[in-house]
Amino acid sequence: MLQPSRLQAFLQYESVVARSLIRIAAAGDIHYSDKITPESAEAFEQLEGDADLLLLAGDLTTLGEPDQAAALADVLSGLSLPILAVLGNHDWHANKADEIVEILTHAGVSVLDPGWKIVDVHGIDVGIVGTKGFIGGFPDSQLPDFGEPLLRQVYAETTAEVSALEEGLQSVQDCSIRVVLLHYAPTTTTLIGEPPVIWAFLGSDRMAAPIAAHRPELVLHGHGHRGTFEGSIGEVPVFNVAVSAMGRNFAIFLLDGTRDDD
Repeated sequence: MLQPSRLQAFLQYESVVARSLIRIAAAGDIHYSDKITPESAEAFEQLEGDADLLLLAGDLTTLGEPDQAAALADVLSGLSLPILAVLGNHDWHANKADEIVEILTHAGVSVLDPGWKIVDVHGIDVGIVGTKGFIGGFPDSQLPDFGEPLLRQVYAETTAEVSALEEGLQSVQDCSIRVVLLHYAPTTTTLIGEPPVIWAFLGSDRMAAPIAAHRPELVLHGHGHRGTFEGSIGEVPVFNVAVSAMGRNFAIFLLDGTRDDD
């Protein structure tokens, strides 16, 4: 069950009058190439005035090449709103993630790899916790911490991602709005539409534990291209913002930054 008093999700731009409402634009799996099309550049430019914050949920490039990140950086550097991002599996494909992070950071993008950041929006503190996430599966199909060293290394990688998420959520716990930004899915509720046989490679419900414990206002992820837009972890709303899953360039989320004790 979602929390409508704290969150509204829109697939089209809406005007906002109340300054306590924060407009967060989000997208994942944009798979930018080294060629900028006028249409893709215009999609980003249209966010000016329609969003207060832009969050990118990984797979920013097609094959993880620096020139692809540079093309995206050229577009993003022209935006005035804060931009935060995590990397996805495509961004790691060429093993040049450090170069991609450097290019995007130079363009003004805060890449959480992993990490957390508190952004002041209209005097409201918005805490964003970001990490890539990883594979591992869900109930009835989970990778155990057992067997060959390579498989246990995969399990350990997910453990590190879970720990980073927990640490970040603890760090932003006093923020008026807390958002988790991932690439891999932390729940199957947003994977419906993908073949269940590949769910173990699309995420892990081990990432759900710190989310359920800290109950952030919003969780965003990508990776599930044919998945479902809206899901949840308990009462925490989770959205799959992969462009192909949404069927459009961006989703706009309105979050109420008014504290319960205000």
